[in-house]
Amino acid sequence: MSSKETIKVFEDRTIRSLWDDETEEWYFSIVDVVAVLTDSVNPTAYWRKLKERLKKEGNQTVTDCHAFKMQAADGKMRKTDCAHTEQLFRLIQSIPSPKAEPFKLWMAQVASERIDQIQDPELSIEQAMKDYKRLGYSDNWINQRLKSIEIRKELTDEWKKHGLEEGVQFATLTDIIYQTWADKTAREYKKFKGLKKENLRDNMTNKELVLNMLAEISTKEISEVTDPDSFQAHKKVARQGGEVARNARLELESKTLKKVVSPLNAKDASMLHLPDHSQEDIHE
Repeated sequence: MSSKETIKVFEDRTIRSLWDDETEEWYFSIVDVVAVLTDSVNPTAYWRKLKERLKKEGNQTVTDCHAFKMQAADGKMRKTDCAHTEQLFRLIQSIPSPKAEPFKLWMAQVASERIDQIQDPELSIEQAMKDYKRLGYSDNWINQRLKSIEIRKELTDEWKKHGLEEGVQFATLTDIIYQTWADKTAREYKKFKGLKKENLRDNMTNKELVLNMLAEISTKEISEVTDPDSFQAHKKVARQGGEVARNARLELESKTLKKVVSPLNAKDASMLHLPDHSQEDIHE
């Protein structure tokens, strides 16, 4: 499943959601929906009992539910039962709540907005801005992040044009780019920032984002000029693109005496508002 977790809001209550690109379906956290509809002090227990009852009744809604890893309140990724729109419509019928009808209308609106976004990419960008804003990111960082998404897509489109496969090949080339400009593979970079399942780019500072964009756009443009005809050739191009950003990083560090690659992540409230002197100094 190619999916992206987002946060949806119904009456100021957050509902964790996943959009699946393959099935073009929204999946919603059932516990979050139960919390909204019932105002239960323990929505997990409520859902557990409801699930048992529905199983005894032979309700396929339960057995067809998916379990996806989503970020919990403590920041950790945990599996939670999720249902797509049609399943939730059926499930809501089993939950007596005055919010049932308004919630159904809200779900229909969410589905409609996504269809509009697919037809008009600009709407998708606007939604991404709102999502990042809600998570507390600064306007400056959001602008950089959205630009980085655009540049990343241009690079992956270039790879697809040459017949490279998403998954292992894309990951290998991305690792080469990271390791070349930042001296860390993606795994090492995430470990350095204290990340597990979180998106690495969503936890980069402005300077890290800018240099990673430089590495990726350089890789794309070198590929366009050299037209690599094998995976090994693409690896060489990825190293060349990474070297452009590496040289820029070293030049900046030599002028500022401050490291660019930072252990800060999105859990650090000040990550996106750091004064220059708070970056780790380079000691000769």
